[in-house]
Amino acid sequence: MNKTITIAHGNGGEENNELIKNIFYKHFKNDILERSEDAAVLQVAGEVAMTTDSFTVSPLFFPGGDIGKLAVCGTCNDLAMMGAKPKFLTCSVIIEEGFSTRELEKIVRSMKKELEVNGAVVVSGDTKVVPKGSVDKLFINTTGIGEIEQKGISSHNLQEGMSILVSRDVGAHGATIFAAREGITLESTLQTDCASLYPQVKALIDADIDIVAMRDATRGGVAAVLNEWAKASSVCVEIEEEKIPVQEEVKGICEMLGFEAVNLANEGTFVLAVAKADEVKALEVLQQTHESATLIGTVTHQHDGKVILNSSWGTKRFLDLPTGELLPRIC
Repeated sequence: MNKTITIAHGNGGEENNELIKNIFYKHFKNDILERSEDAAVLQVAGEVAMTTDSFTVSPLFFPGGDIGKLAVCGTCNDLAMMGAKPKFLTCSVIIEEGFSTRELEKIVRSMKKELEVNGAVVVSGDTKVVPKGSVDKLFINTTGIGEIEQKGISSHNLQEGMSILVSRDVGAHGATIFAAREGITLESTLQTDCASLYPQVKALIDADIDIVAMRDATRGGVAAVLNEWAKASSVCVEIEEEKIPVQEEVKGICEMLGFEAVNLANEGTFVLAVAKADEVKALEVLQQTHESATLIGTVTHQHDGKVILNSSWGTKRFLDLPTGELLPRIC
């Protein structure tokens, strides 16, 4: 097989079949995919969740992950946030002519590893090769289907007195991508938080936590999640600024950029809303994975539809939705 992708690899003929067989089928192998039908026939019991996403991150490889890991985590995490176990994924790739087949296989291996973490399989896909300059190296689109394991999770269910938690420190992915893109050498071990969240969600469900709402804090970060929840449930979310966990390296990059960590993207961090009675138990479950998981706020009716940030100095301000393009191509 050629060391780089050529236009012929997207022609539907021998080269295309070779690419699919030697890279995609090799790592995604399962009975459904190997039937090579026009559509996959799936057996799913009960209610299902479905989501789709596209990934165009730059650079393709970054500390702690790559576009392949990001694609599987991103799609599976969206399913997990609705209380669903990821089951089936599709994988479509648009590849720039001249892209290294070695790097492509490395990316597909990352996808395979995260699929195994979630207990999911790729059942269908598509490959397109475009002339050099038509895309930036590689774009991936994934669609996922999952079986609902806990029903009723919704951003419309928040009520006064409920507790707001984060599963770990925030802003690591956005800060890592910026550092990698700009060639900043950090004397630290800062890397993306990109990870599959289903194991944590499963642990919450198994602990009989009544999950009110969950959302992975991707583009727009924690600030975007909280604002969306406040508006969806017509409540006020009050957050204690000093309780928001942020790594020192992330704080440093935020100072450099003039950003707030709560606005930066995450790919393995989620926000959780539970009843006050479940607060301690939920926190114990989350801290089994990340000690930085913490309670950051509560739901009130002080200013419905708004998020209030309480500072350690006793002042208050509204935490608004991020505006403008903070960091392009972070996922």
